[in-house]
Amino acid sequence: MSEDLFARVARIGLALPGVEESTSYGTPALKVRKKLVARLKEDGETLVVPTESVDEKAFLIATEPGVYFETPHYAGWPAVLVRLPVVTDRRLSEMLEAAWRRAAPKKLVAEYDRQT
Repeated sequence: MSEDLFARVARIGLALPGVEESTSYGTPALKVRKKLVARLKEDGETLVVPTESVDEKAFLIATEPGVYFETPHYAGWPAVLVRLPVVTDRRLSEMLEAAWRRAAPKKLVAEYDRQT
């Protein structure tokens, strides 16, 4: 792959207002105002993305099991694991924006919505 997997995540995620590169549990992460948007899992090929609910995670896994999954560690938690080598840029962008909207201050989201 011509682009490092997390560099791809960063390229897409850093386009959102207030998003910064950081770390979480010792791995590269994206945060907005110190709140997690996504983080790279230790394997270097999986992204951890918070979801709105466990039900949303279950829906994603059921509809696209080749892209989304969970491990026992994440069972019961509103976060889905994303296989970076197979997720499309479009879907990755949608996932990151949704996570950003949940983590970002409401005022920042409102400003973004007015500009787009």
